[in-house]
Amino acid sequence: MNRRQHLLALGAGLSGLAAAPGAIARSPALRPVTGLEWVTGAAAGPGVSFLTFWSEAREVQVSFHMYVPPAYAADPERRFPVVYWLHGSGGGVSGIPGLAAEFDQAIRDRKVPPFLVVFVNGLSMGMYVDWSNGKAPMETIIVHELRRRIDAKWRTLATRDGRLLDGFSMGGYGAARFGFLYPELFRTVSMMGAGPMQEFLTSVPPGSSVQARDLLNDVYGGSQAGFQAVSPRRYARENAARLAGQSRLRLVIGDRDETFGNNRDFHEYLQGLGIPHDWIVLPSVGHDPMKVISALGDRHWALYRAAFGSVAG
Repeated sequence: MNRRQHLLALGAGLSGLAAAPGAIARSPALRPVTGLEWVTGAAAGPGVSFLTFWSEAREVQVSFHMYVPPAYAADPERRFPVVYWLHGSGGGVSGIPGLAAEFDQAIRDRKVPPFLVVFVNGLSMGMYVDWSNGKAPMETIIVHELRRRIDAKWRTLATRDGRLLDGFSMGGYGAARFGFLYPELFRTVSMMGAGPMQEFLTSVPPGSSVQARDLLNDVYGGSQAGFQAVSPRRYARENAARLAGQSRLRLVIGDRDETFGNNRDFHEYLQGLGIPHDWIVLPSVGHDPMKVISALGDRHWALYRAAFGSVAG
């Protein structure tokens, strides 16, 4: 399978309506997916910098944010593991200050070893996929171009053990896609409030300005088959043996999250494939990333300690 066939995706809260499989024809009346903001505004936060790089795949400047812990400057010979944070639909800039503060405080409190955090620009509804219409090669930009730049420009532990994927909603779906498709690049994968994890794309996140058919047309080539061809379900099935033996996986969902049913079904799907993973249900928590992290408490950082405790310098 070539790289183009590997790429596409979506993520954020999905209500999981019953699906009618099969192609959805293109229609000029459908509103096109917008929000291709390759360079976002800058966010503030402890240790956070706003940066851009040139994407050969799209021939544009693409922004991202980088968190660097105090230990990076204090120990110039040391190499650090890297967390890739994948945001949900609507864009992730507004969430960076709070997330950076959480990461920074956990490191200062020695709950986790120091690490770098890359806050990617996944666009408003980028889906962490190479779009079928060519407008947004998100997987290529993040997994291939940005990852290589991070390893070239920063003192990273540039191995699968030194990388952790974490994301919420659309970002949880993206983390599943990237982690299941590229287990040789990412060992640890955290999927929180992830979506869409169901077999068919029949609904979009609450509050989204697009429709399922718009996403199918622009991102997946206009058919459910296109959606399924690049889904975490497919990659889990095809890489089940490698994931079962080599990867560290976590699936987290609040019991009041509208994506709960789809996440539970995906948990059972992974069980059926014999892929070990942590399945964590948070009581009285909805579709909110900061509330999920707060409700997890030290369980959140336990995953990071397990991932980086043996590789951090």
